[in-house]
Order: sequence, then C-alpha cells, then structure tokens
Amino acid sequence: MIQIDGNSLNLEFLKRVVFENEEVELKDSQKDIIKKSRALVEKIAKGDKPVYGINTGFGYLAGKKIPPEKVEQLQYNLVRSHTTGVGKPSPREIVRAMMLLRANVLAKGYSGVRVETVEKILELLNKGIHPVVPEQGSVGASGDLAPLAHLALAFIGEGDVEYNGKVYKAGELFKELGITPLDLKAKEGLSLINGTQYMSSVAAVILSKSKELFKIADISLSLTFDALMGKLSPFDEKIYLVRKHPEVDKVMKNVRELIVPSPFLTSKNRIDKVQDAYSVRCSPQVHGAVRLAAKRLEETLLIEMNSATDNPLVFAEEEEVLSNGNFHGEPVALTIDHFSTALVELGNLVERRIERLVNPALNHNLPPFLVEGSGLNSGFMIAHVVAAALSAENMSLAHSPSAINIPTSANQEDHVSMGANSANRLKRIFENTKRIIAIELIASAQAMELRGEKTSPPLEKMMELIREDVPFVKEDHRLDKFIEIVAQKIDNNYYLNNLPIILY
Repeated sequence: MIQIDGNSLNLEFLKRVVFENEEVELKDSQKDIIKKSRALVEKIAKGDKPVYGINTGFGYLAGKKIPPEKVEQLQYNLVRSHTTGVGKPSPREIVRAMMLLRANVLAKGYSGVRVETVEKILELLNKGIHPVVPEQGSVGASGDLAPLAHLALAFIGEGDVEYNGKVYKAGELFKELGITPLDLKAKEGLSLINGTQYMSSVAAVILSKSKELFKIADISLSLTFDALMGKLSPFDEKIYLVRKHPEVDKVMKNVRELIVPSPFLTSKNRIDKVQDAYSVRCSPQVHGAVRLAAKRLEETLLIEMNSATDNPLVFAEEEEVLSNGNFHGEPVALTIDHFSTALVELGNLVERRIERLVNPALNHNLPPFLVEGSGLNSGFMIAHVVAAALSAENMSLAHSPSAINIPTSANQEDHVSMGANSANRLKRIFENTKRIIAIELIASAQAMELRGEKTSPPLEKMMELIREDVPFVKEDHRLDKFIEIVAQKIDNNYYLNNLPIILY
C-alpha cells in the first residue's frame, strides 16, 4: 500500500501504482491540513468578497462575481464546459498516473478541497476505474485543463470510464458497483482541473519505460559491436576518467560486461582495425548523453509531482488565497522537449549502426543485407528502410512544441507552455525509437549468427531470447510482425528479466 502526502511521491512509487496496480491511501497526517484549507474556502464562499476560483468566473471572466447560492453550480459548469478534449483515448497507464498525481497534489493541502474528494479519486484508482481521457486539447496553461476535466467529469458520474477493458458510462457503472459520485463543492471543480498532471503523467510513464530501453540499447549496441568486429579501446575505463560524465561511464561498464567475455574478441577470424565509425566508437557518449537528459527530466518530475499547481492556492495558516501561475507547464515542457530531442538522437545513432550491419561496403564480409543468396533475397534491406523512416519521422518531430505560443482566453492567457503537445510528441518519439532498437536487435542477432562465432554468454542468451519469436532469415519472409513482437517484449521488460546479468 502506497501512502500519499503531497510531498514524497517518486517514480518508483508511481511505477508500482501504474504498472503493478498497488493500492493507494491518503496519509492520516495530511487530513487535518486538508481540512484547515477547506475551512477557509467555505468561509470565503459564504462571504461577499470576490476571490478568484471560489466565487468568481474564470480566465477572462474572473471579474464576474458569483452569488453564494451558485458557487457549487459554478464548479459543475466549469468541469462540463472544459471537457472538450479530442483525439485517441490516453492509455490506461497514463490515466492511472494522472489520477495518482492529481490526488497527490490535492493531498498537499493547498487546494482547498475536502478529504472526501481526495479519497474518491483513490477509491476509483484502487478499483481500477479509469476515466476516458482524450490525448489532445491542452495548451499546458492554465495547466492541462481539458484532459483533467475529463477526469473530473468521470468523478462526478457524468463521463466515460474504462473498467476491466470495457468502456462504460460512469454513472451507470457507479450505480452497478454501488459507488457514490463525487458531489462538487466550492472551488473543487477548479482544484481538480488546474495543474500539469497530463504532461507530467505522460512524461513519467515514458521516462520509466525509457530507463529500461536504455539498457536494451546498450545490449543491441554490444551485439552490433561484436558482429562488426569492433575495437574495445573506446570502452576502456581510462577513457571515462578524463571526461567524467557519470552516465557515459554506465554505458561503458555495460558494454564491457556484455562484450569482454566474448570469445570472438580474440578470434583469429576477427579483422584488426585502427578505428571504428562514430556510430560504434562514440556510442557511449551519445547513449550517455541521452541518459543524462533523462536524469534531468526525472529531477524536474520529482519536483513537479510533489508540487501545488492550483490557482488559486489556499494558505490556511495565513488565511490567504493567492492567485498565481504554478499551473504553467513551462518547467516540465522544456525538460520534456530536451529529453525528446535526446531520444531522437538515440534513434538516429541506432539507425546508423543498422546501416553498417546491412551494407556490404561497411559490414566486413557479411553478405549484403544479412542474407545468403542476396539478389534473389532482399533480407534486411527494407528493415533498414523502416528504421530510416522512423528516424526521419523523429527528426521531423524534433521541433520543440514549448517554443510555440498561441494566446487563449481572450488574451488573458497570453503565454502558454504547450506542454501537453510536448508530452504527446515524446510518446511518439519513444515508440519510434523503441522499434528502431528492436530492428537493430534482430539484425545484429542475424549478423552474429552469420559470423558463425560465439559471442559472450549474456549476448548468446539475448540471441536465444530473440530466437524464441524471430527465426533466422534463410530466405525472404515478412519481418513486420517480428519487429512488433520484439518491441512489445522490450516494453514488457521480458528480455531484461530473463538475462543472466544486471545492467546499469
């Protein structure tokens, strides 16, 4: 059981909730803090003084005073009007992350909601009831309004939800399961939809998967290295010691662990070269730089997922409600864009290594396109074309959405982060890069078998795992389904869980 208090959530906890369905509860110590901020909101809601978000309109309409008898209707109107997202439904794992992160923000005690509101989100999360949240429609300030409104609409029993793989009307499913919909009070609708939880959730889920992808990239690099008869000197520890980027050192260590036991390193059939191409020789520096970008994103997300991102914020001790800009997604959007660019570079590098595997002018006596009888057979020719197409698409996505601005809300919200677009772009780039790496794994396994030499025990095991699904290509057959199988197994950590080695 994970306990949330608004201050101590991390990626490991998020993974346990999102991927392993671990249950979550509100920490008892936070309940009094939440109640104090709630009491101040209720006091203001009954008074005559206009305070933004409690008894006024929103955005450009902030100057409109709402009478006390209509402050609750105001919250329902807000949620309903903001439920305008479009596009494909977000994956289940991202919606679970959104629910967890939003509950954690409210648990912090600066939002002015009731304890029951936080507990309702956690009840639905623990029961596996997930609002249907479209991927598009947020500009990332005032937070991820449209995606979070889809969450909130389901909480009040009016939206669509996914449960056990099927989509239901929330109200009908709640009635069937005996669940009471959330009854919105003053400020609670605004507190549910103000914040960066869509962009942060997408980034956190992709970052969690990327950490495992980096290890697979080091494995595919190592297989390619041995198949291309690479020189080990660029991976020597002394190289790291004169340029101390720790993430680069991790890649070097992984490759040494994977390659040094290879009998092929000392085989009489190995060609001695002065240097390898950059895509092999400089791979620790590139792989390491990508890991460094991931580290920076994680640092940002750890702050963001434990931050109060509402507007206004309720400071109970000082009896103040302060309008602010904490909902603005720029800190998250910029680091997402940096990480996205890093993943583009990783895909570019891997595509270049695939080219060296299939090109008879570069692959050191391997058959053209890694198949005997080339000419009659095309082998991995088009597998490389697919990698090139995915890499090119990544490059076309490399422009940062956070550099774009379109004012909204009658120019009241005149600078926005576009962080949700950044997050959606990251998801697309990650999927492309994962498939490029899957192609390298299949091609490097084919190349190593064509060598007729043994590689290291962990890499031999990796080839064995690949061969569970992907046959050695003796003559042409379709490869698309094998690429997808390998990509899916990368996603599920199948390979890492079955290798006799722990990688950094």
